[in-house]
Amino acid sequence: MAYVVTENCIKCKFTDCVDVCPVDCFHEGPNFLVIDPDECIDCTLCVPECPAEAIYAEDDVPDTQRAFIALNAQLAKGWPTIVERKEPPADAEEWNNKPDKLQFLAR
Repeated sequence: MAYVVTENCIKCKFTDCVDVCPVDCFHEGPNFLVIDPDECIDCTLCVPECPAEAIYAEDDVPDTQRAFIALNAQLAKGWPTIVERKEPPADAEEWNNKPDKLQFLAR
C-alpha cells in the first residue's frame, strides 16, 4: 500500500514531505507533487510533514479523492524526482484548503 498526494497539494506544493522521504519517491510537477507507488515503502514519514494535510495511505484516501491514486501513478512516470525541500509558491497559503482545485492542475 503506497501513500497518495491528493487535491489539496495543487497550487500549494509544500515540499516539507520531500525532506523526510528515505527512498526519494516524490515527483514534482509545475504546481503539484505526486508519490510513485512503485517506490513508496509505506514508511508514513511524509504524512505529518505535509502542511496541507494532502497525503493519505492508499486505503484511507477519501472517496472524493480516489482518482488521485491513479493520477499519482500516472504523473510519477513523467515528472522528475524531487529530493530536496524548496520554497513553496508565494501564494501557497492562499490556496491551502480551497476546494475544487483539480481544474488548476498543471501537467
